[in-house]
Amino acid sequence: MDFFDLLTMAGGLALFLYGMHLLSEGLEKLSGGRLERILENLTNNRIKAVLLGAGVTAVIQSSSATTVMVVGFVNSGIMKLSQAIGIIMGANVGTTITSWLLSLTGIESDNFFLQLVKPTSFSPVLAVIGVIFIIFLKSGKKRDLGAILVGFAILMTGMDTMSSAMKPLSQVPWFTGLFTAFTNPLLGLLVGALITAVIQSSSASVGILQALCASGSINYAAAVPIILGQNIGTCVTAMMSGVGASKNARRASIVHLLFNIIGTVIFMIAFYTLNAVFHFAFLQDAADSAGIALVHTGFNVLATLVLLPFANYLERLSLMLIKPDEEEERQAKEAGLFAKMDERFLNTPSFALEQAYSYALKMAELTRESLEKAADSLFEYDKKTVREVEQMENLVDRYDDEISGYLVKLSSRNLSEPDSRKLNMLLHSVGDLERIADHAMNLADCAKEMNKKEQSFSDKATEELRVFSQAVRDIVSASVEVFVSGDEEAAKTIEPFEEAIDTLQKEMKKRHMKRLRKGKCTAEMGFVLSDITNNFERIADHCSNLAIHVMQLQEDDTHAHEYVDLIEKGAGTEFDRALQEHLRRYELPGKAAKQ
Repeated sequence: MDFFDLLTMAGGLALFLYGMHLLSEGLEKLSGGRLERILENLTNNRIKAVLLGAGVTAVIQSSSATTVMVVGFVNSGIMKLSQAIGIIMGANVGTTITSWLLSLTGIESDNFFLQLVKPTSFSPVLAVIGVIFIIFLKSGKKRDLGAILVGFAILMTGMDTMSSAMKPLSQVPWFTGLFTAFTNPLLGLLVGALITAVIQSSSASVGILQALCASGSINYAAAVPIILGQNIGTCVTAMMSGVGASKNARRASIVHLLFNIIGTVIFMIAFYTLNAVFHFAFLQDAADSAGIALVHTGFNVLATLVLLPFANYLERLSLMLIKPDEEEERQAKEAGLFAKMDERFLNTPSFALEQAYSYALKMAELTRESLEKAADSLFEYDKKTVREVEQMENLVDRYDDEISGYLVKLSSRNLSEPDSRKLNMLLHSVGDLERIADHAMNLADCAKEMNKKEQSFSDKATEELRVFSQAVRDIVSASVEVFVSGDEEAAKTIEPFEEAIDTLQKEMKKRHMKRLRKGKCTAEMGFVLSDITNNFERIADHCSNLAIHVMQLQEDDTHAHEYVDLIEKGAGTEFDRALQEHLRRYELPGKAAKQ
């Protein structure tokens, strides 16, 4: 083996690792966070947890990614530590699928169909299809599918390149002697753990071992302890994700480490005890890819079957190693409100976006409720209600800060085009919701001021204000419903509604001026009425913005308020008919409002 063979091997390794990265990233984007939502909604059924953990890991082909995700769930309080244990065990089983896929490269036969099954035979076709999807198709999901196909092809090409480069090593004495030294189980265990800890992927580490087997110089006596060490080395990623996290999250990463260490110890004691009695002949045979995959799968399945009944003891052991304290309890209470927006989820952007969206929906409902209470206080003042509006406004402000900050961090990640549009929609929408809550607080302040000065509107002004107030309540409810449902057609009905509210405000100002000239209303109350109607009108403006943001989600070439400018508002148009319907519905008492 010369220098150029080493270069070839390094290039093959680079292609292998990049292909695995591209494959995992494409699968994550295409899943749109659905895999993570399955984990989030996990029940307490531990067997189901193992199966789900195995299934998710088999799809994303990274036990490290699944385990880090679980640590994030535990840190945020979404998942209990007892639930996480089943997922972690399942992740170890699911990651073995990669080794079976890679073992297909070792198929040797002249049969056409068997040759067709080899990844090196069909991966070029997948690469061509994937490149076509990426270059010529505009759909984000199809491009993600293309990335998956190209990633798989690159991974298999790298695997084949490494295998080819390693074959000459079977004739190199020092290399053969190096792996003969690994027949010392503890040394092999250490080597496997160190290599996997460095590259932070047991799938990749096992793949490298399978490629080394192409040299024919590695027997099962050397390979078995290396495989066991690889399972321990993969825990490094989860341990790193636990740094700075809550104690419960660190316990989840400790459970991952304990599971692999205890499983390895049990397996080694049992295996080498049996070997001392029965002298397994296959240990001296040259290992191949399929054999490596079998050992890898066998260990993880057996470890899971043996340790699953003792999952509660693993949890207790983690509690003994990381003991709870008063600070942990205090942090748990403080982290409860916005726990789902854990920064670890930023590594899975689609799911992180869903978490932010779920909080935005809560914020929207809270904003609507604050407006309802503020409007009620204008007609029946209640000190408790005004205080509740103030508390809601403060909470909405915090929602705005937390969601906006989280979305800004998320915006720097690699987002698909639909997710990018949704992020922009949310970022603008939470700002409008926060402004609506501000105006609701202004209305409550007006009610407080009137109560303090023992002032009130005339009966006619009160009747008009009730109608106007109801119109604003209804447009806020309709806009929140549009925001929740994302219904583009429903969003188009908000603009004529907002125009009707503008018309009502102008009519109310005219009527107030008439009452003022006739001495039926004081100038001071006129200022208060103007302040109230202005806040109502601005609330309607922000409702219009919310609807436009929803439309932008579907039409990325639509800019803010461009839709409003393009609407034909002439008589007989659909817009005009909707406007007139709203004016009839919210007709001011005494005289119909006209545009």
